[in-house]
Amino acid sequence: MPSVYDLKPAFQGLLRPLLQRLAGLGVTANQVTLAAMLMSFATGAAIAWRPLPRTLFLLPAVLFLRMALNAMDGMLAREFDQKSRLGAILNELGDVLSDSAIYLPLALVPGFSIWLVFSIVLLSALSEMTGVLGPMIGATRRYDGPLGKSDRAFVFGALGLALGFGVQFGRWLTWLLALVLVLLTVTIFNRARRALKETP
Repeated sequence: MPSVYDLKPAFQGLLRPLLQRLAGLGVTANQVTLAAMLMSFATGAAIAWRPLPRTLFLLPAVLFLRMALNAMDGMLAREFDQKSRLGAILNELGDVLSDSAIYLPLALVPGFSIWLVFSIVLLSALSEMTGVLGPMIGATRRYDGPLGKSDRAFVFGALGLALGFGVQFGRWLTWLLALVLVLLTVTIFNRARRALKETP
């Protein structure tokens, strides 16, 4: 199934000129990772403080910027010899913490199901954990979809844009969040299955 993750090489190519400037200024991969986390927590705090549809306008811009920062921290680490054990931990934990910080406050927005939002955050964390388990059994880190981190960002960015523009809440939102849960479950299964298939 196609995934936004498949666009990553082209996206990285667009970011490379900016990346070289950041490296020239002495910016490190870990600093970029921490900046993405702080931005995510600030966004979640803003939504929790003002849980209104217009506040959700933040989601598309912030989630796009976060994807850019996530791409750049990995590129800095690989291409400018900044790989470290701390960086690997920050990268994986940062994704889960940032997702939680951004998506959990949606439970406070009228029209969102608290239990569906909580379940989405939980399964999102489990899907990333499943991907990380690959190297522990001799496979690669798995990024299989259909609803990886980039796909979730696309879905919730589009949702924030629509609700911010005044699309009315309704049963469709509950069905959409339920579909996200189903796709996350499939994602966990795919990552586990392909990691096992990759090992002898």
